[in-house]
Amino acid sequence: MQAAKLGRSVAVVERMEMIGGNCTHKGTIPSKALRFAVFQVANLLTSRLVDSEALAKARSFSNLRRSARSVIERQVDMRQSFYDRNSVPVYDGHAKFRDPHTIDIYDELGGKRTLTAKTFVIATGSRPFRPPEIDFDHRLVHDSDTILDLQETPRSISVFGAGVIGCEYASMFRNIGVKVNLINTRDKLLEFLDDEIIDALSYHLRDRGVILRHRESYERVEPVDNGVILHLKSGKQIKTDILLWAAGRSGNTNDLGLESVGIEPDSRGLLHVDEHFRTSVEHIYAVGDVIGQPSLASAAYVQGRYAAFHLVHGECERALIEDIPTGIYTSPEISSLGKTERELTEMGVPYEVGQSTFKSLARAQITGQTVGMLKLLFHRETLQLLGIHCFGANASEIIHIGQAIMSQPGEQNSLRYFVNSTFNYPTMAEAYRVAALNGLNRLF
Repeated sequence: MQAAKLGRSVAVVERMEMIGGNCTHKGTIPSKALRFAVFQVANLLTSRLVDSEALAKARSFSNLRRSARSVIERQVDMRQSFYDRNSVPVYDGHAKFRDPHTIDIYDELGGKRTLTAKTFVIATGSRPFRPPEIDFDHRLVHDSDTILDLQETPRSISVFGAGVIGCEYASMFRNIGVKVNLINTRDKLLEFLDDEIIDALSYHLRDRGVILRHRESYERVEPVDNGVILHLKSGKQIKTDILLWAAGRSGNTNDLGLESVGIEPDSRGLLHVDEHFRTSVEHIYAVGDVIGQPSLASAAYVQGRYAAFHLVHGECERALIEDIPTGIYTSPEISSLGKTERELTEMGVPYEVGQSTFKSLARAQITGQTVGMLKLLFHRETLQLLGIHCFGANASEIIHIGQAIMSQPGEQNSLRYFVNSTFNYPTMAEAYRVAALNGLNRLF
């Protein structure tokens, strides 16, 4: 869309049946729609306002998934209207480089079409990493793509891999009463987050009944008639109804003809790019999950806009791709922006902390969603915001208030903004004023 609006002649090649990519059909949209449906069922479980038969029907995984289909259809229609409005043709098929300025497009019927272009943007995304020794064709062994096709709600599940996807699905399944084992290969959950947020997430997962197993690695996966046995190198054997493999992703770079243009993916199929998202071939850009971290839909959008602007003008405003917030849809949600306490300590930055616990906010007390906190990290001398970390209901929305202030230049990025502004009462946004006052009180 950005390239078209800048006057370029643009074409899109898509090999899936419908446009929208992994985000729309297998990742962000269906999983978040599923999460919302699970949240509603969890409220029914708590309220006990429905009979057991209706509740069992509501908890059926296939029924929970049904709510996502209409959202996906609307997203596809909306995206198609964008292409149509901007006169961008979409070619169905698999694209493969013939040379640095030519691609061949192969459709399902064996037809071939050839396109030439001055520049290319590779935005092919990623897929779940599948170790070859694991039988993913077995009906009880799943990854983040196939788990969405479950027809029945299992009684128990092992989730191997405690990254963002693993933690999100562990939360969802536990919220509908499934027994969950979450197996982590590292020392802590989501180590890129602030330590206090990590501790809060671990506590609340355990409090809900999720079994966390850290510093584990798998030896083999053994599907049996009535479940899956996960054999760990520590000697543990964990048997559950199903297994969700959530240990990493691979870039979709297979059979793109990259060798014919001198681009070489890494061992996970990911592409290396420079600070402007250019590959080793200057006129071929790559954005989104195919280049790895941060692997967020929001990041992919702005990376695509940046690449398009750069390929037309040769430059682009760096602020577009910096300070991208993290949104993790566990229960409760997590959202983070900027530096963590660990990073600031290692950098030797004199910082202070301002906190607001949700249980002290009137709005949280009214809604009953009192689990959570907002944490502001700021420079002791200048009061400049250095990091924002939120854990609790609507954290992914709350973060954007702080993001707006953090993005301001110079003295406008200051903790005092929250002290000197009037927030609607009662709201969750009021957490910023409470946290700012808490932080200032630590200075005097």
